[in-house]
Amino acid sequence: MTLQTPARPTPTGTEPAPEFVRRSPMPTRSGWRRRLTKLDETGAPYAYISPFFLLFALVGLFPLLYTAYVSLHKWSLIGGQGDFVGLKNYADVLAQPYFWNALKNTVSIFLLSSVPQVIAALLIAAALDSGLRARTFWRMGVLLPYVVAPVAVALIFSDLFGDKFGLVNHLLGLVGIDPVQWHKEVVPSHVAIATMVNFRWTGYNALIFLAAMQAIPRDYYEAAMIDGAGRVRTFFSITVPQLRSTIIFVVITSTIGGLQIFDEPRMYDQYGLGGADRQWQTLTLYLYQLGWTQKNFGRAAAVAWMLFLIVVVFAVVNFLVTRRIASKGQR
Repeated sequence: MTLQTPARPTPTGTEPAPEFVRRSPMPTRSGWRRRLTKLDETGAPYAYISPFFLLFALVGLFPLLYTAYVSLHKWSLIGGQGDFVGLKNYADVLAQPYFWNALKNTVSIFLLSSVPQVIAALLIAAALDSGLRARTFWRMGVLLPYVVAPVAVALIFSDLFGDKFGLVNHLLGLVGIDPVQWHKEVVPSHVAIATMVNFRWTGYNALIFLAAMQAIPRDYYEAAMIDGAGRVRTFFSITVPQLRSTIIFVVITSTIGGLQIFDEPRMYDQYGLGGADRQWQTLTLYLYQLGWTQKNFGRAAAVAWMLFLIVVVFAVVNFLVTRRIASKGQR
């Protein structure tokens, strides 16, 4: 049966009304298709980030857990897995004076490298953010030390800090300062190794600070200039407070890298043992010696796990301290 509407008038008379066409209802999606669409919408983000977590589980989490398993056994390079010894490897390592000497050297080199490195990177980034000519050239220049291989940097600096014929001692002699025993004394050797670390990583951190500085709204600086504030005042009142999160990030990454330093002290002399009296032997060098020289993988794994816990403690302390300082500056 067809329904019709009344005819409507037109200038020439009447026009027959159009017929209504019966249309079938729109087809609805089946239940499984709706569930599939919903699953795609909710699960797609997790699928995108899953490769990272799978790779981390393979090359990060599994070695970490396996190292913990090895540290609880008597394990050698030749004989392989031995008896379960529990925490004996940890107790033996803590009873060794070489462990505490390596820990002291690691913390000393870390402080001598990380603290000046963050300060210098912040100042360099501020200079690069100003109106310099050829800014791209200077920004590329500060990154060049990071590109150089760490082994090459260590070999060059070990010659620069030579005890007898080093360039640094030659320059010190020009100003009347006696030669420094950079490879024999404890503090000079730490200063030399920290200089290598600062040479490689200061420019990298400076570019991180520079990227954060360029995200600061320029209206803040214009308002400060109208109020009569100078460059130093705007740096400490605007730039530094706006870089709170970036400073925390750089401090934490510098802490993690500084406590795991290996290449620079390993290549500082031709023997790679941390000096004749172990005056610059770090925890990573001590771990390397236990694992590959003494062939005691159980103790080496115990040192690796203690180093991991030390890094976590230092990172948490640095995070809390820097966040507290930042919150005070914000008030």
